[in-house]
Amino acid sequence: MFEKFFKLKQNGTNVRTEIIAGITTFLTMAYILAVNPNILSATGMDAHALFTTTAIAAIFGTLVMALWAKLPFALAPGMGLNAFFAFTVVLGMGYTWQFALTAVLIEGIIFILLTVFNIREAIVDAIPKTLKTAISAGIGLFIAFIGLQNAGIIVNNDATLVHLGDITSGTALLGLIGLIITSVLIIKKVKGDLLIGIIVTALIGIPMGITHFNGIASLPPSIEPIFFKFDFSQVFSFDMLVVVFTFLFVDIFDTLGTLVGVSSKAGMLDKDGKIPNAKKAFMADALGTTIGAMLGTSTVTTYVESAAGVSEGGRTGLTSLVTALCFVAALFFAPIFIAIPGAATAPALILVGLFMMTAVKDLDLTEYSESIPAFICILAMPLTYSIAEGITLGLLSYVLINLLSANFKKLTISMYILAILFILKYIFI
Repeated sequence: MFEKFFKLKQNGTNVRTEIIAGITTFLTMAYILAVNPNILSATGMDAHALFTTTAIAAIFGTLVMALWAKLPFALAPGMGLNAFFAFTVVLGMGYTWQFALTAVLIEGIIFILLTVFNIREAIVDAIPKTLKTAISAGIGLFIAFIGLQNAGIIVNNDATLVHLGDITSGTALLGLIGLIITSVLIIKKVKGDLLIGIIVTALIGIPMGITHFNGIASLPPSIEPIFFKFDFSQVFSFDMLVVVFTFLFVDIFDTLGTLVGVSSKAGMLDKDGKIPNAKKAFMADALGTTIGAMLGTSTVTTYVESAAGVSEGGRTGLTSLVTALCFVAALFFAPIFIAIPGAATAPALILVGLFMMTAVKDLDLTEYSESIPAFICILAMPLTYSIAEGITLGLLSYVLINLLSANFKKLTISMYILAILFILKYIFI
């Protein structure tokens, strides 16, 4: 049955390989079950409900990828995008989480339309490759910064903005212990390194009085507190337009970069360098985001950790089908994931930041017309505490620098239009 549906032999794989690959992908991304509720609950959303919603959104998106696109990629609420949701839209701009969920819903619907009419690829082509790379790296720094804050390793200081926390005790010490442990696991190439690091760190937190477990297994918490909680009162406001556009923009490049990168690693790109079943893969992302918003979570996207499963030989949708089934099993162990403190998930955030920062190696830092805008984009994200501002400043600087340097061939009509829109944003907001 699996051979006929997934064409395993044709793709140079077998059931055993696909199962191992699927479990490996799950182990490398299961940290999202702890991290996503931790980040989004900062907005006032119910952490217990967020655990269930995170798992269900991952299951739905990954099943669409498995059974329709038939590709070995897993989906879940995206890192960086959840940070933008919580720390920029809600805590930064002062909107409610219901407003942010409405923006995600609108983004998902737009994504579906863009995918149906093949517009997503056209939008992607309008952005220079350098900035696509810089966006990934900038989000990496931003995520790492949030992890350091969550553990109390970096704290507020009125004189210098940021300062080193008390790393000799409490959550900061636990976070550093977890960082060392998880780093060793990564260096030793232990499967499920991030997840194991979170679990071990959480266990160390018990005698330290930081982790408080209240059981192992239970029925999944209800998603009622966050299910279908939308606020359409400001749906036609300019701020809603900006937020939706930013979600849209970041998700486009996050998904495209992951699909291209992992497909390339697996040798799955065709002779023209295109992704197989790209339209179906994009639709899985769009449907996952739309359903995820209804369930009560931030944008769902394709996970770069899928590369771990591909490294184990995963080549078809059977890999992602196994990953989805692992998320189903995880639904019934909510007490474990909910009890995990922010200090235990901080190492995962910091090291995922490192993984995303590896994109920097693809930048030619000596080509200043490219590297200066890229650097501005990367630097602005953590320092402005906003992914959106990093992207905006990066694109604006790219257009202005190359325009004034007479590098007109590097610029397109679409880039000019985007730059004008961003300038209007700063003038009127």
